[in-house]
Amino acid sequence: MTGKPMNEDSTPVTDEEIFTGHEGGKLSVAAQRPISVARDLSIAYTPGVAKVSRAIAEDAALARQYTWAERLVVVVSDGTAVLGLGDIGPSASLPVMEGKSVLFKTFADLDSIPLVLNTTDVDEIVETLVRLRPSFGAVNLEDIAAPRCFELEDKLKAALDCPVMHDDQHGTAIVALAALRGANLVLDKNLADQRVVISGAGAAGVACARILQAAGIGEVTVLDSKGIIHQGRDGLNPVKQELAASTNASGLTGGLPEAIRGADVFLGLSGSTIEEELLATMATGSIVFALSNPDPEIHPDVAAKYASIVATGRSDFPNQINNVLAFPGVFRGALDSGARAITERMKIAAADAIVAVASDDLGPDRIVPSPLDPRVALEVAAAVAKAAGEDGVNS
Repeated sequence: MTGKPMNEDSTPVTDEEIFTGHEGGKLSVAAQRPISVARDLSIAYTPGVAKVSRAIAEDAALARQYTWAERLVVVVSDGTAVLGLGDIGPSASLPVMEGKSVLFKTFADLDSIPLVLNTTDVDEIVETLVRLRPSFGAVNLEDIAAPRCFELEDKLKAALDCPVMHDDQHGTAIVALAALRGANLVLDKNLADQRVVISGAGAAGVACARILQAAGIGEVTVLDSKGIIHQGRDGLNPVKQELAASTNASGLTGGLPEAIRGADVFLGLSGSTIEEELLATMATGSIVFALSNPDPEIHPDVAAKYASIVATGRSDFPNQINNVLAFPGVFRGALDSGARAITERMKIAAADAIVAVASDDLGPDRIVPSPLDPRVALEVAAAVAKAAGEDGVNS
């Protein structure tokens, strides 16, 4: 890893390039040490390897030093919520998981393997990963549909003594918080004075609400497909019941028109659209994060007529909110520190580190660093490792 930003190439990508780039998969296993003579073989394999195995049998903690397991991330999916494609199954999700592993190696120099499972049963997935625990050091959950993703993450955290994070939830939340902090620095606004409207109560929406509350946001209003989530609504699942109890302090009811009126921030995570005239009802100096991909809730050029700062999840507009700013450094920092979990403090520290990288060059079109800037992972990892120590979850 270096601090030198990657060169960007704006040449349009063709379908042929895409399929060629995936032929045979995007991963391979490389030997750390060459085997060219008999002596090398005796060290790497028999008889030498037996000495290492005996040592680990006597002291299991030595596996951290003499195997790759404690530095290995498994990227786990059941293929039920893949990108914008939905429930396409584990095999079709594998190219995405391979890509995630490539990003781990590229940005955080972490080895990673994709593990797609042919089951959607939460307990079966937990049992599978518990049985495989000696083979890895951290779990990155990916593209698992809500609300099962919440139950799965909670059960895995309880069952495993290693970092577990659902990136669709917390990676998105970390970068959204970083982006809001960056936007507020540009506009000279304070998180505590703002009301944010979150459109979408799936994995990302719930996590964003939680991290913004932990970071001290003034108020959060969350909407699902049926409108504002509030305590008077019937038919809420347990996750939404929790949201109803902890958000919407103003007691708003109705839909997006009622929620967005006077709001300081709109955070779109639902795939729905927002009418242009609704943005005109937001507070002066508003912030719009239209993060649905590939089609934002509203075109950035339209949003910019009303909002002071606009961000999307796309790379062809300014202010891309991209999870690659968060997850490589978060896992690197967790593993560097020997953390047994990823805490809220660690996530907030990651967000602060992300915006700090861009602090010398902040502006309306630059509220976070480029996703291709490898300095980010280094800074995030250091901040996360420090926070792990402060929370006492490291070894």
